[in-house]
Amino acid sequence: MNFPAFRLFDTIDYQLKNFPKANMLNAKVNGQWKSFSTQEVSDLVNQLSAGLLKKGIKGSNESTEASDKIAIISQNRPEWVFTDLAVQQTGAILVPIYPTTNPHELEFILNESRAKFIFVNNKDLLEKVRSVKSDFLQGIYTFEPIEGTPHYSELLTPPDADLAKELSASKAAISPKHTATIIYTSGTTGTPKGVMLSHENIVSNVLFSKASFPFPDQPQVKALSFLPLNHIFEKTITYIYLFSGIGIYYAESMDTIADNLKEVQPNGFATVPRLLEKVYEKIMIKGKELTGIKKALFYWSVNLGAQYDNRVNKGWLYNKKLSIARKLVFSKWREALGGNVQFIIAGGAAAPEKLLRIFNAAGIPVFEGYGPTEHSPVICVNRKTDNYIGTVGPAIEGIEVRIAEDGEILVKSPCVMQGYYKQPGLTAEVIHDGWLSTGDIGEWVENRYLKITDRKKELFKTSGGKYVAPQPIENKMKESKFIEQIMVVGNDKKFVSALIVPSFLAVKDWMREQKLAIGTNEEIVQNEKVHDLFRSVIDYHNANFNHVEQIKKFHLLPHEWSVETGEMTPKLSLKRKVILEKFRKEIDELYG
Repeated sequence: MNFPAFRLFDTIDYQLKNFPKANMLNAKVNGQWKSFSTQEVSDLVNQLSAGLLKKGIKGSNESTEASDKIAIISQNRPEWVFTDLAVQQTGAILVPIYPTTNPHELEFILNESRAKFIFVNNKDLLEKVRSVKSDFLQGIYTFEPIEGTPHYSELLTPPDADLAKELSASKAAISPKHTATIIYTSGTTGTPKGVMLSHENIVSNVLFSKASFPFPDQPQVKALSFLPLNHIFEKTITYIYLFSGIGIYYAESMDTIADNLKEVQPNGFATVPRLLEKVYEKIMIKGKELTGIKKALFYWSVNLGAQYDNRVNKGWLYNKKLSIARKLVFSKWREALGGNVQFIIAGGAAAPEKLLRIFNAAGIPVFEGYGPTEHSPVICVNRKTDNYIGTVGPAIEGIEVRIAEDGEILVKSPCVMQGYYKQPGLTAEVIHDGWLSTGDIGEWVENRYLKITDRKKELFKTSGGKYVAPQPIENKMKESKFIEQIMVVGNDKKFVSALIVPSFLAVKDWMREQKLAIGTNEEIVQNEKVHDLFRSVIDYHNANFNHVEQIKKFHLLPHEWSVETGEMTPKLSLKRKVILEKFRKEIDELYG
């Protein structure tokens, strides 16, 4: 496919020319939605670029190393995008950092990238930045007014004739192959790696994805954004929205998503499966509170949804029942999401197949996709007219995908990263003749749809020499309403075991039904009857696996794993090495 040689910041002129909008970017300010038009965004971005140029910020087409770096650590808001676009126009390189990044990793990123300035969201993040030592940082700017620290608006400089000329020359000099950003991977293991992505890398992924899904130009459409913008998934989908004329509304926080969905009534959003799981869990808890015919109808509808298959016509009777369920029960689910959702794109981790079937049956179209940061990121995505539940869909247009002899997924395209920053050795390990080794294991379904079966590095071998893939086991076990989180262990051991965080809301409901005394989480996980419940759940799902893959022992943990406590990455993947180390005693007891 041939596309114009866009740079990411060209989206502003593209939108001004094709569909100038009153609501390009939108956020809540003092309880009211504030909109920024395309023209306002253009003016603000140019003024911020001019201010950075006056500070001496510049880029270089010679090398990534020679370009200035600007860091940002902030929740999603329009100013995040202003900064991204403004930095690009100067030729400098944006280094986005997760707001939940710990001080040790923050210090590493700031020093390795040699960031000259950093934009921070609020006082908490300002204090975090000030707590670390950087030999290169020359200034900090805040998005929220904080006494004693310059506000980002102080950089806004209406360009005079000379500055306007300098900005114009800067933009003209930027090649599509110029590095646009260095995104440090959240890192389930070891030190973060800086993934260098050029304008061409991201723009090609944006346009391939836009054509494949497809995303036609839709100036009347609205999207809600809440996944961290510093993650490549949300960043790329942001530019898909911008190049499609879709208005972006930023959720106030992860806690207000439900309220913001009702207010904005978006046509779509991107999410990670864990958030969908939480939505489903809340729905099921409310269903549990129903009585009589309403309760029976609720569970009848959910069971009907679990049988849904968009590729198989189950006949007149099933379709009639589903129509009734959609009208009487699932319509309320759609209303809770704003009532207008036409697409939800899920990525970042494996989505439980049962969940996908139920949501799609409910008339809430969820499309699972896949791709790593190193590919900008999309490799595959299910489409509106071509959705195979249980796979991550066909490859998007413009790229090549193949499966290596050992099952690893390899991809070749203009979207493949430039490499890891200052890590040529690591880069050489994953890119061979233009082919990126993803580290994921997969297989083709019907020679078209890609199914991810595991992470190459997460495969482990029992002491009997048998390889075990933990993710399929974990995904199957998480279909139980009683299991919140689970990690399968057993490397070099005689059998497979698991660490399990129960869904305490579901367990407490069950305990009330059994007329059992409910204590603290610590007391619940020690309860013999609760252990019997989990043994039955595990035995039920074990039937799906070979003998060597079946969970023989398990340990229940009283507290959920989280980003804050260090067991989860910001995109909510398990940090397996951290968990193995943190719960070494509990694991040793399983094999004692």
